Amino acid sequence: MERHSGSLPVYLQITELLVRDIAAGRLADGERLAPERDMAAGLGIAVGTLRKALAELQNRGLLRRVQGSGNYICAISDPQSVYSLFRLELIQGGGLPTAEVLEVARLDKPKELPGFGFSPEGHRIRRIRRLSGQAAALEEIWLDGSYVSKILPEDLSESLYLYYRTRLGLWIVRAEDRIGLDSVPDWAPPAFAPKPGVPISHVFRMSQAQDGTVAEISHTWFDHSVARYVSRLR
Repeated sequence: MERHSGSLPVYLQITELLVRDIAAGRLADGERLAPERDMAAGLGIAVGTLRKALAELQNRGLLRRVQGSGNYICAISDPQSVYSLFRLELIQGGGLPTAEVLEVARLDKPKELPGFGFSPEGHRIRRIRRLSGQAAALEEIWLDGSYVSKILPEDLSESLYLYYRTRLGLWIVRAEDRIGLDSVPDWAPPAFAPKPGVPISHVFRMSQAQDGTVAEISHTWFDHSVARYVSRLR
């Protein structure tokens, strides 16, 4: 499994993949996982890396390890995940989210965006999102410019919300999503199958910080032949 600059450690990538499989119901409560060596080989990682991921799952209360018997899923209602607000899954469920940053720029906020934050400028982040390696979505995120003066692409982690918490002291605590139809933006890279101008599913999100301020606004265009939008009610 490849890891690029800014990505989560491999063991955490595996942890998050398994968390999303649990949330999607692909791993059921009480299900026994494959033997560790078989599982590691299937994921293309070392057994030691897998064991770190399983230990993290155990710490979160999502795994029960029985000596001499194996590892068993404990599905809970609210699995902790850095992707807890990430709503896209593969059509068959789950999928490990990864992100490739295409561009980061500090710009004047576009007039067509609703007012948000305190600065007249924002950081525009454009990314292509993959789910288990499949190009699933394009993202354009606008973070209010008052939180940081400059963002470098190499600073960003797979999860922007994790970057916000650890580097900026900013917690995104709630989000409002508006789902509709739009067209693929003209900056779409060749790796994204739908071509610019083609109609596509679209999510417009307004994200609030811990103080109630709208800190971030984003657009997500997703390929409905690869991914679906899922929101599970607790």
